[in-house]
Amino acid sequence: MANMVADVKTVSYKDLGFVNTREMFKDAMKNGYAVPAYNFNNMEQIQAIITACQKSRSPVILQVSKGARDYANATLLRWMGRGAIEMMKEMGKPVPVALHLDHGDTFELCKSCIDSGFSSVMIDASSKPFAENVALTKKVVEYAHPRDVTVEGELGVLAGIEDEVSAEKSHYTDPKDVENFVKQTGADSLAISIGTSHGAYKFKLKPGESVPPLRFDILEACEKRIPGFPIVLHGASSVLSAYIDMINKYGGKMEGTAGIPEEQLRKAAKSAVCKINIDSDGRLVMTALIRKVFAEKPGEFDPRKYLGPAREELVKMYMDKNEKVVGSAGRC
Repeated sequence: MANMVADVKTVSYKDLGFVNTREMFKDAMKNGYAVPAYNFNNMEQIQAIITACQKSRSPVILQVSKGARDYANATLLRWMGRGAIEMMKEMGKPVPVALHLDHGDTFELCKSCIDSGFSSVMIDASSKPFAENVALTKKVVEYAHPRDVTVEGELGVLAGIEDEVSAEKSHYTDPKDVENFVKQTGADSLAISIGTSHGAYKFKLKPGESVPPLRFDILEACEKRIPGFPIVLHGASSVLSAYIDMINKYGGKMEGTAGIPEEQLRKAAKSAVCKINIDSDGRLVMTALIRKVFAEKPGEFDPRKYLGPAREELVKMYMDKNEKVVGSAGRC
């Protein structure tokens, strides 16, 4: 009986309408753009992501962190994903969509996600010694590949805090390690650290200081050692000032925020970087619009009346990212 129950719970991502990232990355690298990877936690966010990418004809990676999966419930999340695919079909011609685990920290979590319909998983063992990182990443690869699921590994540590991912200091990726890591693990893509950071407070800047530029020298060195191999950037939100201003205008208090300049991300997307992760910008947009409604209509209590405007603004922001930042619009 136990085996029968386990079989019922296991599902292939292909039955849900998702694809893995392999062909996405090939096309992105060939044509000089990056596939956007947007995190979501609730219905409005996934609706906005799918709507924006279908309208702008962009492939997309739906990202779910461990915390988001716990929040949404693993079973419900599966059917939210399936529902989003069906919604997109009703809108018109579908675009490729992958469902990806962001910053998986254990083999068990990665296995659970694969068994519940994820088409791609990240195993983040970057904080461990190199040999342990390799061993854990390889273990996930050996489970994922027979099921045609793609795996993202990571070398280097990003600073910042986002969900359960936290690090006080960043450690740039050492290009000398990337070739051995890729060969020994069999991973399909590699997240590297070149100066991006998690969260809305990415840098501690003094008055008048500018955001430090990304370390394109490290990126270029990695490209030379693993030519044609998909590279990923995490922590790539630009922390859009218009929404920070809106949050503060309507009662919030966010000071000292800083993000990655969009022109630097566009430059990265034209290289071997074929996946760019964006989470904080989506959170900021939703928070800003909800605060605006509450401030202007303090008697409002219908969730549709404040979540709806937030969803509409999210669509605009994601479409803008696809068109002007990652360059993925019009690729499908």
